[in-house]
Amino acid sequence: MLDKAALIVESFRPTGGPYRLAELAQRTGLPKPTVHRLAADLVRLGWLERTDDARYRLGGRLFELGSLVPRRRDLREAALPFLQDLFEATRETVHLGVREDLEVVYLERMQGHDALQLPSHIGHSLPLSCTGLGKALLAFGGTELTEEVLSRPLPRLTAHSLTDPARLWMALEKTQVSGLAYEEQEAVPGVSCIAAPVFAGGDAVAAISVAVPRARFRPAQLAPAVRTAALGLSRMLRGGI
Repeated sequence: MLDKAALIVESFRPTGGPYRLAELAQRTGLPKPTVHRLAADLVRLGWLERTDDARYRLGGRLFELGSLVPRRRDLREAALPFLQDLFEATRETVHLGVREDLEVVYLERMQGHDALQLPSHIGHSLPLSCTGLGKALLAFGGTELTEEVLSRPLPRLTAHSLTDPARLWMALEKTQVSGLAYEEQEAVPGVSCIAAPVFAGGDAVAAISVAVPRARFRPAQLAPAVRTAALGLSRMLRGGI
């Protein structure tokens, strides 16, 4: 039963839901009565929450547990001053993310003055190929990771998502040269993003980004601030996290 409960929780990837009971049954392949019973147990434990319209979403207890993972907790705490500086410099929505398998998981988010409708809630994950953070992590994550992502069907979150492996490869090559990754309406319509990788060794261990409404996306103005934040955090991490 533990495996089945884990299957239900994992089915919320990559967007985090919410999903109706029938959708969870379809996504997990489990019988609807089994999903109903296990979902009730998960709600009782705080791992899932049930909304007023009878949908299920990930619960706050999962985030509480995730925040206790030492590596992620230490990384987030080290990053906070740099994220705050980046927010003060741009007044836009700032993110910190790490890679987990083929997705980027959001560890921190500072909301800009515009209430952007973004799926980047803390603890949630999105495909690497559809986000600036993900592209920054992918470009500096090693050859094996790149080959694995490019060998699979690329997810489409919007009409602008890169689903052609050749186009994604070109984007990653540009990121490797410039040290900056760009995402233009590929995760959410009307929102663009610029990101930079954070290093503690040879590969990227995290990434920092700024998300901006497409109408005022000015990469030349945002790039120096994003790069400065990522470089500052990288220097700190080399000192011992």
